Amino acid sequence: MPSELSAAGVDPFDEAVYRAVLTRRSAAPADLVEEFGCSLERVARALDRLREHGLVGRLAGSRRRYAAIEPQAAVGALVRSRAAELDRVQAAAGQLALLFAATHSGSSEEIEIVTGSEALGRWFVRLQQEAQTEVITLDRPPYALTTSNPVEQTGIARGVRYRAVYAPEALEWPGVFDDIRELIRHGEQARVLPGLRIKLAIGDRRLALMPLSLDLTDVRAAVIRPSTLLDGLIDYWEMCWRAAVPLEAPAEDPLGEEDRALLALLVSGLKDEAVARQLDWSVRTMRRRISRLYELLGAANRFQAGAIAVRKGWI
Repeated sequence: MPSELSAAGVDPFDEAVYRAVLTRRSAAPADLVEEFGCSLERVARALDRLREHGLVGRLAGSRRRYAAIEPQAAVGALVRSRAAELDRVQAAAGQLALLFAATHSGSSEEIEIVTGSEALGRWFVRLQQEAQTEVITLDRPPYALTTSNPVEQTGIARGVRYRAVYAPEALEWPGVFDDIRELIRHGEQARVLPGLRIKLAIGDRRLALMPLSLDLTDVRAAVIRPSTLLDGLIDYWEMCWRAAVPLEAPAEDPLGEEDRALLALLVSGLKDEAVARQLDWSVRTMRRRISRLYELLGAANRFQAGAIAVRKGWI
């Protein structure tokens, strides 16, 4: 069963019902029961949820009938709504960390506050060196020390799984995109998500490191041990991971390495000038390559290119 809208919070069954309504001018729950081979109540509940998502509207009259909302507008509004929800969660995560920082001075069993770039760097290295199975991160500028992370390659070599979500701003930072591509070649799973406002690293889901500010003149970070706060940060990371767009592409796709890099940068939301700068192309060359990529995908714009590439499994 198709589930292309699952990242926007739409259940696969509900999406199938939405697709069925799209093929009709209108539909009542009873009209769809035979097609799906399920109870009337299940179809009715799915239509109610689709109405809450703004994907269908209920028609006037005593009989329950629904019509699909134009998909481009409806899905776009749903995506914006999900992005707003992520923004609220991001704000809440920062507020929770500040609350803990305010009530725990020095160190305690659950949280420790460290200050200074060097202390932050030592903890980041320690978190990775102590990890046995997994390191998950949210990454965005600015960078207190270096943009590269040589410890990661060592961790991957000894079997630690790395998954990273990057803000588009990170791809514009000098040298970072090349560093990410190198890490992907070594085994990192990388995705990009616009709107990231915090930095976070979690090792083995038992220790987290989160800067409390992006101000490099006041470097403070929370070292968070097993607690409800750590559980919440792990859940938040999972939300970001599900919403993010993969940067790497399957080996069997027909795109060359440069085209894959171009496609990854396009769907990450960078402007034309920033994309050209990262690939060391002129804007004219970059736009010519984009036109060729659109032709290959059969797309008219960035949104379509990303959607088609996802459907083909290229990203």
